[in-house]
Amino acid sequence: MSASNPRSSGRSRGRSTRTLDSFDRAILRILQEDNHTPQRTIAERVNLSPAAVQRRIAAMEASGVIAANVAIVSPEAFHPTITMVVEVHIKNDRSTVVEPLKALFRGTKEIQQCYFVTGAGGFILVMNVPSMPYYEALARRLFADNESVTTYRTLVVLDLVKTGTAIEIPEE
Repeated sequence: MSASNPRSSGRSRGRSTRTLDSFDRAILRILQEDNHTPQRTIAERVNLSPAAVQRRIAAMEASGVIAANVAIVSPEAFHPTITMVVEVHIKNDRSTVVEPLKALFRGTKEIQQCYFVTGAGGFILVMNVPSMPYYEALARRLFADNESVTTYRTLVVLDLVKTGTAIEIPEE
């Protein structure tokens, strides 16, 4: 399954109260590999009926275990992009500083991922931009001219060695 992170839309990361058994875990592993796997194929692989697989998937969707079903589009599909990782240091961790920055970053289409982190940094961002001049203007608006940001450091990605959204599904 290609899962969109629920935090990307601003929703909180809640834990489901649903208990996952070995069948659910096996189904999730298959869906994370290919969300288009037919339910009858999943049923054969996990030794359940297609109807049972369908009920389990529906229950995992309803409980929030399956957060979303999305297509992950290659950044290169429409135009060349530059991927950047940006470490943003903020003046303090007070909610009056943090919450407006979360809203700003959440609403910036070039920011693909945003993490509020502990330690010296405030945020770690993964961004996709079409060019360096574009990034320079965006960085000025988001960071350099932002009173809540003390410093920022940009790392330009040379090669996307591994990306993904799958999580490790432990055995019971």
